[in-house]
Amino acid sequence: MLKIGFPISLKNPIFRQLYLAQTVSLFGDALTWLGLALLAFELAGKSAPVVLAGALTLRVTAFTLLSPVAGVLADKCDRQPILMFTHLGRMVLVCLLPFVQSIWQIYTLVLGLNILNAFFAPTYQATIPLVTGETDYRQAIALSGTTYQILGVFGPGLAGVLALLIGARELFFWDGVSFLIAAILIGTLPGNLRSDVTAAPQRRVGSIGSDILAGTARLWADAPIRYGLMLQLVASIAGAQILVNTVGYVQGTLHRTAVEYGWVMMGFGLGATLGTMAIGIFPQYRSKIITLLAGGIAINAALLGANYVGLAPLILLWAIAGCGQSLINLSLQTLIADRTPTNMQGRVYGAHFAWSHLWWAGAYPLAGWLGTTFPDRTFWYGSCIGLAVLAIVHLCLAPDRFSHTHPEFSHAHAHEGDRQHHHEHATDVETEDRSLHQHPHVHPQVSHSHSYTDISHQH
Repeated sequence: MLKIGFPISLKNPIFRQLYLAQTVSLFGDALTWLGLALLAFELAGKSAPVVLAGALTLRVTAFTLLSPVAGVLADKCDRQPILMFTHLGRMVLVCLLPFVQSIWQIYTLVLGLNILNAFFAPTYQATIPLVTGETDYRQAIALSGTTYQILGVFGPGLAGVLALLIGARELFFWDGVSFLIAAILIGTLPGNLRSDVTAAPQRRVGSIGSDILAGTARLWADAPIRYGLMLQLVASIAGAQILVNTVGYVQGTLHRTAVEYGWVMMGFGLGATLGTMAIGIFPQYRSKIITLLAGGIAINAALLGANYVGLAPLILLWAIAGCGQSLINLSLQTLIADRTPTNMQGRVYGAHFAWSHLWWAGAYPLAGWLGTTFPDRTFWYGSCIGLAVLAIVHLCLAPDRFSHTHPEFSHAHAHEGDRQHHHEHATDVETEDRSLHQHPHVHPQVSHSHSYTDISHQH
């Protein structure tokens, strides 16, 4: 069973400083996105769901198009400059948000912010296993995820109070300071943050396309990861409803203030924190599949009656939804780390970041349309759509339901191409002796059904 040994992870000085940088920037980031919701409501009134949906669609579009490129660069380059300069760039852009006077300016700055974030996020995710090693990376991922959720709890509540005291626009300056501090922390990390593959001579830029395809192929070829990725589609349908339409429901339908809106989103963050902590109780492979399914059910079921409740029940429902989203996201993140070689994790995390945000690119416009077309039933319709997609995904893709071939494994042997054992070398196999090497290999004829109670197959 996985033990959440957070102090063990923090004994690593590089991870400790990297984690501190993440914590500082996330603290300000929580203020920024709540401030953006309030700014959209200030400028657009009842049309705020459309504005938020548009801004968030730009966000995920940038992630979808650029994250695979970021993943390739993370495998090829020193990650420290990437992490540092993306923080400095975002510092400049968020400090411009207080001066926004029109909707198009929101869209422009949000697009710029998330172009930079598209390079930061997958690079950071791939760096955690790199700096912690095989023994501690699960603990480090859990700690990083828990911190993200805890700040999601306190950030919106604090932002609501600050917005009441100093105004929504001033919140953006807090985030600018946080990005500056985080950039300094990352810039002063000892050594560099290169994966093993970057120690080799750099390949030409033209190989970026093939590297992106390699990361995507590995992501979709693994049945458990593929199932988790599709469960993220389910979570995005419900999650977009929460992020886009909650501010309109709380301030428009319930006639509450920004403080109460902060409380509701605090409930979502609290539930997400509890879900993140629960991941440590379910370390085995089969439990992760069950956890993914439970998360998909929880986040969509929580929305069923949300249009018909007051403030306190809404906070409880959003806590359940937040728990469900964390069960899906963190389970999939640890599955990728478990089942992907270190020298490919940048490409796979980049591909995962792109595909998971592609789901949100469709979910945000759907949420905006439901919020303006059916303002009294938007959460109900969103939940019904999400549950229908969940049923289809589970019936078609649940790994325990079907036969499978063993995942590829690496072995070394001498050979000559003959009729009994013939295969071609992949383009990324680097070896001086073409007759003796280590490479991935799959036995296509080994196919049978059994329960995934152990992810380690011995050959």
